[in-house]
Amino acid sequence: MPSIKTIAIIVILLIIIASNTFDLINDFATNESTWHIVEEIIVISLALTLIAYLIHNVKQHTVHVQQLRQELKTTEHFLEQSNTRIHNARKQYSAVIHQQFDDWQLSQSQQQIALLLLKGLSFNEIAAIRDTKEKTVRQQASEIYKKSGVTGRHAFSAWFFEDFLN
Repeated sequence: MPSIKTIAIIVILLIIIASNTFDLINDFATNESTWHIVEEIIVISLALTLIAYLIHNVKQHTVHVQQLRQELKTTEHFLEQSNTRIHNARKQYSAVIHQQFDDWQLSQSQQQIALLLLKGLSFNEIAAIRDTKEKTVRQQASEIYKKSGVTGRHAFSAWFFEDFLN
């Protein structure tokens, strides 16, 4: 759809064409000078050329907008597929993590703390979330490390993430 500005310019050019055409007809009837008739023909021709240019420009703009809409639709579809794949991968990875917690025989409380450790929360933050003391969280974390056979927080996180780096 052409803009209001483009439509206004086309209307003005049509008015110029109409008035100059009317004047041109009168000039033929009154035997006006050839130069004046040529001037009016040039003005009418330029106005017609400008209208053709504007129409061509609007068509190009419309095609470009349609291409952008198609690209956006394609990108949205790709993004939707990517989000679905990421969501499925997240669910599968979560299942693997919980299965490993079960294999290590972590209690429900230890599993909650282990997840918060994997998310990168500090002992103090975990204690605040769980409404307990930081010392309790540290003790449970030590039990988690012992059951999982790792030496500390970084090794615990690495146990789950190192396969993604290869």
